[in-house]
Amino acid sequence: MLRIGPIQLDVPFVQAALSGYSDLPMRRIARAHGAPYTLNEVILDKLVITPGKKRKRVLRVEPDDHPVGGQLMGANPDDFAPAAAALAEAGYDIIDINFGCPVRKVLGRCRGGFLLSEPASALDIVRRVVEAVGGTRPVTVKMRRGMDDSTRSERNFFTILDGAFALGVSAVTVHGRSVQQRYVGPSDWLFLARVKRHVGDRVILGSGDLFTADDCVRMIRETGVDGVTLARGCIGNPWIFEECRALWRGQPLPPPPSIDAQRETIARHLDEAVAHYGPTHAPKFMRKFGIKYAERHPHRRAVRDAFVRVKTTDDFRGVLERWYDATRDWPPVVRREGCGDLIAAGASA
Repeated sequence: MLRIGPIQLDVPFVQAALSGYSDLPMRRIARAHGAPYTLNEVILDKLVITPGKKRKRVLRVEPDDHPVGGQLMGANPDDFAPAAAALAEAGYDIIDINFGCPVRKVLGRCRGGFLLSEPASALDIVRRVVEAVGGTRPVTVKMRRGMDDSTRSERNFFTILDGAFALGVSAVTVHGRSVQQRYVGPSDWLFLARVKRHVGDRVILGSGDLFTADDCVRMIRETGVDGVTLARGCIGNPWIFEECRALWRGQPLPPPPSIDAQRETIARHLDEAVAHYGPTHAPKFMRKFGIKYAERHPHRRAVRDAFVRVKTTDDFRGVLERWYDATRDWPPVVRREGCGDLIAAGASA
């Protein structure tokens, strides 16, 4: 069980906020495969408080999309409180604050991970968000382990961590890489264990290098974190949530998704995207998902290339007709293991 404020989840595996990915269609697919809680992609605070079509889409929360978190990112503390209030009013169940994004453009605008170097500003943002919505919504924070490997960076991290909990946040997600690392090198799970020991009973979610169900369960058991957030590891792989549930309950891994099961999920994802974005724009959003889904196909490179060439909804359906025809005699489906290894169906993971 994982509790975030008053919200109780039956398993401790969360779909992270994924910029450019975790829209409503992806969240619905993740839930269908066992994700108990999902976060919308990161939202700029100014976008939430500025009238327009994008704001309207961001503030759309469907009845079947709960519990859902809205993750805010920005630079000006003044903008966070009204943005958080707008998300809460729209129906987001949890308000998350991003202090972890390592993208250079974001850092250059003093957002995301940059704020780990400015504890006073970071905690001012936390205070304003808690004051704005803390009485009605849990507030959480996403962090990396610091800007870099310096002593000062580590000191800033713990200043923000302790200060955020003191201000009333319900949980903190910690990615085991520094901002400077971006996605290069391993996530420091020993640091996650240290953080969990430091905070005691307060809720810590771990992040970083979670590409398989075994990774997710192992992170919890080795570091003591209360739960994990899956990011890159669940793009094009919603089945990982079913696998996590099985391992968490002491059951064997289910077999890798068959060609027919893959087609069913991808087709449903496409239908969700068409309903959300319309038939003209849906392929633009689905192409990147198709590329990721292709990694589970026995002919993944050819399928990936086919998705890359997609321009219309009919093109996308054509890829499904050709490459996901369950009546054809396909080679065994494989399970992606980590970032590159493959495990054949039926082999131990």
